[in-house]
Amino acid sequence: MRKAELKMIDVSGKKPTLRTAVAVGAIKVGAEIMNRIKKGNLPKGDIFAVAKIAGINACKMTSNLIPMCHNLELTHCDISFKNSKSEIEVKSVVKTFNRTGVEMEALIAVSVTLLAVYDMLKPLSKNLTILEIKLIEKTGGKSGRYERKD
Repeated sequence: MRKAELKMIDVSGKKPTLRTAVAVGAIKVGAEIMNRIKKGNLPKGDIFAVAKIAGINACKMTSNLIPMCHNLELTHCDISFKNSKSEIEVKSVVKTFNRTGVEMEALIAVSVTLLAVYDMLKPLSKNLTILEIKLIEKTGGKSGRYERKD
């Protein structure tokens, strides 16, 4: 077995810049559950408040969850929701003024927010599907701006 070479990237020589990342994901809940969400008729209460807090907390703890991530001082983390007839889309926007980016923080924020939505809705159905989670934009640093095209 090959010995793994593990290391946290040394960013001490980089200059701090404003770094941003935006990620999205969705959960398919179905029309019946979406109607119950709109009516506020849910067994565990306000799914959006609970899920937003979960996502922001997870964002702040990314370096504890992903071993090679740097521990960053975040300057902003926001979670927003967009509902369709049968899906909930989650979007995170994360910012820092630092030497390394916040892509993982944005992805973690969306992931945990979606898991919290699942947890809040599982008394109604286990037939919920978390859909694609992806980075859609990032700015700052040596590589500059990235915007997903698909």
